[in-house]
Amino acid sequence: MDQNCAYCMEGELVAQFGIKICELPTSKVYLFKEQSHKGRVIVAHKKHVSEIVELTAEERAAYMEDINHVAEALHSAFHPQKINYGAYGDTGHHLHFHLVPKYTGEYEWGGVFAMNPGETFLSDEEYASLIEEIKKYL
Repeated sequence: MDQNCAYCMEGELVAQFGIKICELPTSKVYLFKEQSHKGRVIVAHKKHVSEIVELTAEERAAYMEDINHVAEALHSAFHPQKINYGAYGDTGHHLHFHLVPKYTGEYEWGGVFAMNPGETFLSDEEYASLIEEIKKYL
């Protein structure tokens, strides 16, 4: 655990960019507050590791199952044409994937998603509604 890590400490650090949806066997799932892509979430590993190669084969397989489970939930909830998966962590050294639903003809279709475009923020009620829709399938 890292005292400076948003995913380890949660609370106000993670609240700057995400809202916790739930915990899965190996991960924590957060709704990304910037919602230019409806349903964008983060799936952060529960262990404080920087790279996927730091996990055992069993841990890696279990984490990929969590990521797949969340992707299935996003497809069921929002019916995107594609989900982009991004695992960067250049500045935050805690293994996490961004799952970014993409919709034909909408914002950034056909290209890489922007990390934090700052375009779309929602009301607390709208965030709660998205979370409830995702939770139906988790």
